[in-house]
Amino acid sequence: MDIANKLAKIGISGVLYKLYAAAIELGVAPISTVAARAGVVRTSAYNALGRLEQEGLVTLETRDGQRCVIAHDPTVLLERVEGRRQMLNELMPQLRSMYNRALGKPQIRFYEGEQGILTALWDTLTITSEPKVLRGILSMDELMQTPGMAEMDRFIEGRVKKNIWLNVIRSEQKDTEPTWPSTTSQLRELRYAPPDMLLSMTTFIYDHRVCFISSRKENYGLIIESEEFATLQTVMFEGIWKLSRRTSGA
Repeated sequence: MDIANKLAKIGISGVLYKLYAAAIELGVAPISTVAARAGVVRTSAYNALGRLEQEGLVTLETRDGQRCVIAHDPTVLLERVEGRRQMLNELMPQLRSMYNRALGKPQIRFYEGEQGILTALWDTLTITSEPKVLRGILSMDELMQTPGMAEMDRFIEGRVKKNIWLNVIRSEQKDTEPTWPSTTSQLRELRYAPPDMLLSMTTFIYDHRVCFISSRKENYGLIIESEEFATLQTVMFEGIWKLSRRTSGA
């Protein structure tokens, strides 16, 4: 496959390809020169070069009274693809949610291993409902093992940056050390479940999804996307929340 076909795979084809190839060959040149090198009518070149500029591949600038094309280093193509990939990764949970709701069927995603647990954990920060409230039941001794305190601290930082408030219930007898208290600075309210209620698995409820994070022994993350199931889990959470003991802020 030649360069033209390869660039066409990422949307640079036809006139766009001809003008981009001419631009990087010339480096800096008047629009008329770039159009002539590309074999494109000058009037057609203006619109196409404008699109290339929007993509960050060239810059259009007036020099000595002439409108010139300045080609950027081709490595910008990698940044362009990577930027789109990151954007799609961010959008994918919402797009999948819309798709799954249209199907009317619950979706179950199973993620195995430590990386799977991280994938499931960070998915909880894709919450889109307003206000952004994440409901969580945290099994502290297990979270300190997997994914570990360092990763949990990064997760908390990411949650705060996204302005997501966390209502969290924990079992006081499973808290191995005083950490993650109620605090407005970290957007968190902690309550302790009744002593006879042992909460042994980390669970998050957000949008129409419920995320489960296992112990290191079973080593998996599980996301169930179902409006009915999420509603049931929310009702159960709120029932336990009302029974749980408030804690003072840090």
